[in-house]
Formats: sequence, C-alpha cells, structure tokens
Amino acid sequence: MTVPTDRDHASIVAFVECALVELTHETVGAVFISRQVGRSTRTQYVAADDVGEQFQKRHFDTRLGWHETTVPRETVRDELITHLTRSASTSAERSGEGAASEPDTFVVKPVRKLRTP
Repeated sequence: MTVPTDRDHASIVAFVECALVELTHETVGAVFISRQVGRSTRTQYVAADDVGEQFQKRHFDTRLGWHETTVPRETVRDELITHLTRSASTSAERSGEGAASEPDTFVVKPVRKLRTP
C-alpha cells in the first residue's frame, strides 16, 4: 500500500502496533520502500524469535547494497513510526518536484516473497 499521508500520529502508532503483532504471530515480514530521485531504499523486518522481542532487519540501499542486523522490537516500532510519519512530509515535498519519484510504500507479506540479498 502507498503510505497514507493524512493520518495523525496516534493512528500511525496503532497501525505499527498491529503490524508488529502480525510479524510476531504469522510467517510474514514488513517492508518499507522509500524512493527518491536516483535512489531507492528497502527495509525489511522479520521476527527472529517466537515472542516478537527480536527482529531481523534487512536494509537495502541502491548505492550501498544489503546490510543485515538483529534489532529489538522497540527499535522496529520506533523506526516504522519514524518512516511512516516522515513519509507524509517527504511526499508533500516531492509533489513539487517535476520528476517526482514514486510514493513510499509499506507492505506486510509472506516471508517467502521478500527479496533477499
């Protein structure tokens, strides 16, 4: 889905909490894709344990390649809230660019369908 830019902070937090529950209880991963002119980044989060306290974070940057690390749930929560909140202002700024890139997207999908390095 295209990242909604008309949501208040509380609804973004609630959305992220719901996504984290799905990541913990289902075999799915969350993917945030940010596109800017000449650059794209993709950040994937997949639960690394059965209780949802640790997540594997895979980050891809078209300039730097893949980087993987394990992060705690709180970090995933904070990063997703920041991405989704920042996306609203970034999208508004991009709307003035003549050759604007595609909007940011966020999706939860089966782990087997995630792109990997």
